[in-house]
Amino acid sequence: MQRALPLLLLSALLAFPVTAQDIRYVSDDIFIVLHKGPGQEYRWKARLTAGTRLTVSRYSKDGEWAEVTTERGTDGWVRKEYLSSDVPAQRKLPATEKRAQELAAKNTELARELETLSAQKTELLNQLNSTDGELGAVSEELTQLKQISGKAVELDTNNRRLVEEAENLRSQVDMLKAENQRLTDKLKSEDFINGALAVLLGVFITLVVPRLWPKRRRSSSWA
Repeated sequence: MQRALPLLLLSALLAFPVTAQDIRYVSDDIFIVLHKGPGQEYRWKARLTAGTRLTVSRYSKDGEWAEVTTERGTDGWVRKEYLSSDVPAQRKLPATEKRAQELAAKNTELARELETLSAQKTELLNQLNSTDGELGAVSEELTQLKQISGKAVELDTNNRRLVEEAENLRSQVDMLKAENQRLTDKLKSEDFINGALAVLLGVFITLVVPRLWPKRRRSSSWA
């Protein structure tokens, strides 16, 4: 009686429906028959190929049969030994092939991108070499400009000095011209005065001196 009790409990548990969703698959390289009941004597309902996805609802009392439902909604009983919790290769193969195709397409795309990036890299290297040459030329021009700038500063300084000297000389020339004009006017004034004095002296000599000179008496012929 004690030995039969565990068996009765196990049978009772197996007879109860499975509460959690139990997903199983038909094992690889076989096909099984979906029976109407839990036994070989029950009528066939369908033939299930390897990799068929099944949802287990409950097990038989002896634990050798499982009541399942296919993805299309067909239910029945199959032998538990033909079920596997692992996804079979037939089930994985389409997903694997699809993934391989996606990876191949991605690989092709990456190869094109790599080719494009390689071309861009080559172009950038050429531009870099060209830029280096241009940078060298610009540096040389900058050096020349600095030299020219230094000379320009020196020339500007000399030019300012010469301008200042020219302004000083112009001022001196203006002063000399003014002094020359003053002297010229002075000479003209002195010449005019001297000429006037000479004229007055001539008039004086002509008019006054004869009057001052004593006249001689005339001798009478009757004497």
